[in-house]
Amino acid sequence: MTENPSPAAIKAWARLMRVSRQLLERAEDALKDAGLPPLAWHDVLHELAEAGEGGLRPFQLIERTLFAQYNVSRLLARLEADGLVEKLRVADDGRGQTVRITRKGREARRRMWAVYGRSIAELVGARLSNDDLETLSALLGRLRHPATPE
Repeated sequence: MTENPSPAAIKAWARLMRVSRQLLERAEDALKDAGLPPLAWHDVLHELAEAGEGGLRPFQLIERTLFAQYNVSRLLARLEADGLVEKLRVADDGRGQTVRITRKGREARRRMWAVYGRSIAELVGARLSNDDLETLSALLGRLRHPATPE
């Protein structure tokens, strides 16, 4: 037997979905207005930069970004064509590759973050107090799977 959601759960869900979509669209618009690539590029470049010189295998990028495999494959091809990442063969796996961010990729990420970070500050940071931000972060952490500690 399936339990129906409460009116409060429905209201919270709808607001979460709408606000999430609106915030992402506005951040994407800011990047586009600045002549920069889409947010997905930043997400991949960020994960590769965080991984360091060893880079990441494509399946690790999929796990860290939650993009579908076919999206990551296409995105990596574009990033490589633009010189933002490089693919390296894995010595002990003939078919395996590691993807690593290039110097040009680090610079692109830095330019994107200047706009993206400002969007976060304006769209979220300027509208909520630090206490509200901490509360929101804790509540959203409880909705994640697995849940993240407050």
